[in-house]
Amino acid sequence: MFDGNWISWSLSIVVLVLLAYLISVNQLLSQTPDEIRRLSGPRWTPQLLRETYERLRKTPFDYKDKLPPRLHRRYIVTGGSGLVGGYIVEQLLARGTPGGHIRILDLRRPSRLAVDFASTDITSAASVSAAFARPWPADAAPLPLTVFHTAAVILAAERSAARYAFPETVNVRGTRNVLAAARACGASVFSATSSASVCIRPVRPLWFPFSPRERGNFAQVLDERDFLRPLRAREGYFGNYPASKAVAERIVCEADGEGFRAGCIRPANGVYGDPTDNTVGDPLSRDVLPTWVPHIIQPFIHGRNVALAHLHHESALLLPQPSCSGRPFVVTDPNPPIAYADLYAAIATLSAHPFAALRLPPAVALLLSHALELYDDHLAPRFRFLLPPLTGDARSLKPALFSICTHLVAADGDARKGVQDGGLGYEGVVTTLEGVVREVLEWNREHGFDCEGEEGKNGGRVKGRVAQRKTYTTSLSLAEKIQKSLSLSLS
Repeated sequence: MFDGNWISWSLSIVVLVLLAYLISVNQLLSQTPDEIRRLSGPRWTPQLLRETYERLRKTPFDYKDKLPPRLHRRYIVTGGSGLVGGYIVEQLLARGTPGGHIRILDLRRPSRLAVDFASTDITSAASVSAAFARPWPADAAPLPLTVFHTAAVILAAERSAARYAFPETVNVRGTRNVLAAARACGASVFSATSSASVCIRPVRPLWFPFSPRERGNFAQVLDERDFLRPLRAREGYFGNYPASKAVAERIVCEADGEGFRAGCIRPANGVYGDPTDNTVGDPLSRDVLPTWVPHIIQPFIHGRNVALAHLHHESALLLPQPSCSGRPFVVTDPNPPIAYADLYAAIATLSAHPFAALRLPPAVALLLSHALELYDDHLAPRFRFLLPPLTGDARSLKPALFSICTHLVAADGDARKGVQDGGLGYEGVVTTLEGVVREVLEWNREHGFDCEGEEGKNGGRVKGRVAQRKTYTTSLSLAEKIQKSLSLSLS
């Protein structure tokens, strides 16, 4: 028989080993590699944030002189009511394209853009074809056609094979439908929004806690090298969203040819620029944000910069024998990557509403994410009569987030090359500091509050009678609505 003390000692050793393992995982996920820290810019101080806020409050944001010259063409923008598509339409109008020469294809009507609109479900070939076939004004009909394809669904936390059908339907089948309609209508330029997340390798924090950092993919570069290799299997991506976007990107680039020039723009992680975005708009909507990523270094990109990259892309694709066609280009803001702590500092310092980042131990969040994934992807679907599905934040806390929320650096050198060298001549017009501060400024104004000078400040916080936070439809909530609608239509 086993001695009781021996069993107790054995259990104690197991517990200590597990504790040491979790501490190692937590330390690994809490570190910022020296090489990444050196590539990052200096942290944003309250003084810098206030000075930038005042400068942007007093000076209108105008970058019309940085836009490529107007092209006499007509335009279809899928997803034109969204973040990137909306800025593309805004820039087309700003450089002189008449509103009647622009058509938005989306499920939602744009609220502030005076252009043609066609309610369109890109998962339906008939719906897309009908939207493309609608008559144009007499002065627009003879013009050549450019298609900017920005429509997509983003559910970055999902990686289960059982949940791949929805992003595949929208992001892959939808792209095929739009591409087919564009070719049938004689479009000559097709510029699609991809994602730099397609090149992110899955992070393995539970596999390599005692091994070199590189083996777990904790620091990665966002570039285009993966495009030169065969597509990975779905499991080779951190989630279903990048897997579907990678397939769609290949479909677009392979369609490139004489008379139909096509390619993709890959925005770096953290696309922002509107209260509906998940990067800045989501934290702005909260009093308290539970987070394990304040130390994480990542490149952000403002929607204006993504749109500008698309306009440069269009111009480059129209060159005779363009060397930039049939491939993707990574783009990012024109500054070093920032830490999420900078974003949180900007909101806490400048927002009219209270905000605090509640830091969680990464290992605790990681274990919880695995438990929630087990429940939502395996137990709840199997025992629907007993277990309700996850909703809200709980549904988004899954292991895939630890891949998209790892240390990243964007390499956009190819996009910044001149068109004669195979690039796009891209140069961002909004820095991340300016873009984030501007979004907080616009948030304050939309809620009926605008701070002037130092008056109304108290210890870095703005004070006064502030309206209750508005509710916005984010890309995540919109994707969930579309998924429910699509499930009902197919049932």
